[in-house]
Amino acid sequence: MLHLSDKWVWDHWLVDTGSEYHIFYLQAPRSLGDPHLRHASATVGHAVSSDLVDWTVLADALRQGEEGRWDDSAIWTGSVVRHEGCWVLAYTGTSRAEHGLVQRIGLATSTDLLTWERVGDAAAIEADPRWYAVGDAAAGQETAWRDPWLFRDPEGDGWHALITADASHAPIDGRGVVGHAWSRDLMTWEVRPPLSEPGEFGHLEVTQIVAIEGRPVLIFCANPDRVSEARRTRVGEFPAGTYACSLDKPQGPFHVVDSRYVSELYAGRLVQLRDRSWALMGFVGDGVHGNFQGTISDPVPLTQLEHFPGMVLDLTA
Repeated sequence: MLHLSDKWVWDHWLVDTGSEYHIFYLQAPRSLGDPHLRHASATVGHAVSSDLVDWTVLADALRQGEEGRWDDSAIWTGSVVRHEGCWVLAYTGTSRAEHGLVQRIGLATSTDLLTWERVGDAAAIEADPRWYAVGDAAAGQETAWRDPWLFRDPEGDGWHALITADASHAPIDGRGVVGHAWSRDLMTWEVRPPLSEPGEFGHLEVTQIVAIEGRPVLIFCANPDRVSEARRTRVGEFPAGTYACSLDKPQGPFHVVDSRYVSELYAGRLVQLRDRSWALMGFVGDGVHGNFQGTISDPVPLTQLEHFPGMVLDLTA
């Protein structure tokens, strides 16, 4: 379990080098008092472990940019991939000038996972109003464009980024979609239409795709206050936590209408253990119902999850 006495930790992403696991996580001082204030003060911490249980904290990976930059307010969730001998981090940033309301995605690179250098002075991926809702920050409106999950196209056609986004034309309670961008080289990005249809969730946060037993699976998290009335009527109880659905292919489309609740852990991440089995990690407490603990769980084997019977192969049952 990753627990820091002086900081809350929550969303995270993992890198397995083969000999050790690196975890990158959002953090904010517990001295803020109110956990809801953590989002405006978030930076990216870094720790390493051989077993995903006992962690050694390293120097912070990424902090806010210099005053006046597009990312000078807070740094939020991202992911890391390796390409041509270099590690590439995609991360979410917000600015003070826009009161943290406009989310953009930037890049940083590293040769050793320890020291990170930002790529350029501008964001790399921004919401395109042809498909995504772009709010007026001056009027207090948010632009949702965060939580990039990078993965290589399985057919060799560049790289994809999955992004928490809002559809440009959909009811507010169900406008959440899986945003999409594509790149040949991870540096220059083309924003594309979303990979899911709106109508189910207000937001689909912290997406991830992995292939388990050859079958791609999408996971994401959602809160009860971010669900459409249509889904609530159809499904009934809507607990906060991590949801999953199986996919035909990782390039989409994603039928999130078929998603199922799998764990109360929020911002869940699937991770493969050394014995090749799969487990889920997430932070404890969703932060909505007063139960936020600011701690990242130990890995929970999928076979032990009551809501994940038969592992992922039963997701569409």
